[in-house]
Amino acid sequence: MDIDAFVAVHQSEWDRLAVLSDQRRLSAAEADELLRLYERTSTHLSMVQAVEPGGSLAAGLSARLGRARTQLTGSGGNVFEGIAYFFAQSLPAAFYRIRWLTLILGAAFIAVAVGYGIWTYHHPQLDLLMPEAEREAYAGSQFEDYYSEHPNSSFAAQVWTNNAWIAAQEVAFGVTGVWVPFILFINAQGVGIAGGIMAEQGAADVFWLNILPHGLMEITAIFIAGAAGLRIFWAWVAPGQQRRLTSLAYEGRRLITVAVGLVIVLLVSGIVEGFVTPSALPSWLKIGIGALVLAAYWVYTLVLGGRAHRAGVTGDLGRYDAGAHELTA
Repeated sequence: MDIDAFVAVHQSEWDRLAVLSDQRRLSAAEADELLRLYERTSTHLSMVQAVEPGGSLAAGLSARLGRARTQLTGSGGNVFEGIAYFFAQSLPAAFYRIRWLTLILGAAFIAVAVGYGIWTYHHPQLDLLMPEAEREAYAGSQFEDYYSEHPNSSFAAQVWTNNAWIAAQEVAFGVTGVWVPFILFINAQGVGIAGGIMAEQGAADVFWLNILPHGLMEITAIFIAGAAGLRIFWAWVAPGQQRRLTSLAYEGRRLITVAVGLVIVLLVSGIVEGFVTPSALPSWLKIGIGALVLAAYWVYTLVLGGRAHRAGVTGDLGRYDAGAHELTA
């Protein structure tokens, strides 16, 4: 049996099974349809297991049948098991799916920021951009004071809210295809110009010491949000065999998990920015904490996420994918 051809033929039925399994209420006709799809998918699972008994497609179909069975019988799951499944399976799988796009956006951001930093540093008429007196004040105290002029807890909450708003815009308006590049370009430009001014004033060390502890994870979170937004955009541009609205809705549901996860990621970076960046800790320790947070994210994504993805986890809130074929392309 050709697995790829089999998936192509029956993909729409499995998608419909997943949709009906997640509906809160079903009409009589929908309940009958769910039962028919459940029986048909059970047959499909038997056929797949005869060819690839331990494959990700079999695992995904089995999981979908489990959710359909729960819908048919009306039995609920343990809430703590659901929470554990979210953090151990769904969330890392969702991050893993957009890992390459996250890295591509990060590389583009760094290129733009470095370009603007060099341009600012070597600008022959920098006074037109910011007068000398203002640059001295900015590098001398204003840049560093920004991180300590408010109480730690309120500042952490402020940056968390601000960054969550930026991330939400990227995910929500990513479908336009232009909002994510625009937001990333504006932020890269701002970081680059700030770094160029600090370097021109001989305060590059102050810039890096106040950016790196929280910025390593904070800016990465913006890349993650941008990657999620662009995935939604691509689902609309290239829907494959599905209708555009169906593809868009399906991808949007899968990336809800990313949005929820970013709230937690940005909370961690906000805590670092509010309590670690302005602290009296040694410079190496503050930067080390920021690097450790970033490393923890990538270990979580690549190790747990890679394992969950290979097992057929879709990244939905508590849902499996039907294998690493059509649905995860």
